[in-house]
Amino acid sequence: MTLYLIRHGSAGVRNGADPHDADRHLDEKGTRQARRIVDHLGEVDLTAVYSSPLPRCVETVQPLADRLGLEVLLDRRLGEGAALEQAWELLEEVATHDVALCSHGDVIPELIAREQRRGMRVVEPTGFAKGSVWALRDWNGTHHSKGTWNKLR
Repeated sequence: MTLYLIRHGSAGVRNGADPHDADRHLDEKGTRQARRIVDHLGEVDLTAVYSSPLPRCVETVQPLADRLGLEVLLDRRLGEGAALEQAWELLEEVATHDVALCSHGDVIPELIAREQRRGMRVVEPTGFAKGSVWALRDWNGTHHSKGTWNKLR
């Protein structure tokens, strides 16, 4: 099975002083990145699309879900600031199918680092840019996998 970890698209500049910062929506660049994710994954036989509940994540994968005729399933375990164990638990739950999961720049690097410590081989180049996609192939939570990364501008 393959898990596709998607970092949400560009959504402007973080403003920790703004109490509504969590409600940021994709900006123009983020909308283009969401379309490129559809181009990249729109022909993959995904069984589900999961997302952090925050608007910028949902908006990143909604076009993909629409293309595939799927509902975006909201899960707080992918939310910004989610504990690694909670996010990992979700990956283990869905690992029997090819799924896409959209999260944030603090969650995805932790998941990738954990999988690398467990022996995942990573094909270069790598990174965690907004709008990027990690593909964890042959992932089942117990065996080593092969990870690839794509930055979609």
